[in-house]
Amino acid sequence: MQDKINNLPKLAKDKHKENKTFFAKLKKKPPKQLDYLMQELHQKEFERTDCLKCANCCKTTGPLFTDKDIRRISKYLRMKEQEFIDQYLRIDEEKDYVLQSVPCAFLDADNYCSIYEFRPKACQEFPHTDRKKFQQISNLTLKNVAICPAAFNIVEAMKKRIDL
Repeated sequence: MQDKINNLPKLAKDKHKENKTFFAKLKKKPPKQLDYLMQELHQKEFERTDCLKCANCCKTTGPLFTDKDIRRISKYLRMKEQEFIDQYLRIDEEKDYVLQSVPCAFLDADNYCSIYEFRPKACQEFPHTDRKKFQQISNLTLKNVAICPAAFNIVEAMKKRIDL
């Protein structure tokens, strides 16, 4: 798995132009059943992908934290919200709360998340390949294929199934 993770940025870079062209066409003319297809591809991929063997998303990127996430997690950790913010978060250039640093402070040595049941919504939904109106998040998906082997595989399967 580590070899695949190490090669992923290069693979994604090699496919970037092809993927960008594909997503541009997809945005202009999304197939009627796109959401169902994406849910099917997502489900099939995650039947054979074990995130605990990878956790590259937790090691290399950080999620956005909504106010609701901050309330839920700080309550679970028995911290005041401001204390949680001060200890773990910063405000990025887009005025969103994000982790101060990566890897994520809540990731343990076995790739388990110590706040899994309470994790941010962005973590719950990652890599966002089963979202409704998938064609609207193509820029995010282009980034995620360089981070997540499952997202990379889903996009490759998608290109085979959708004739544009």
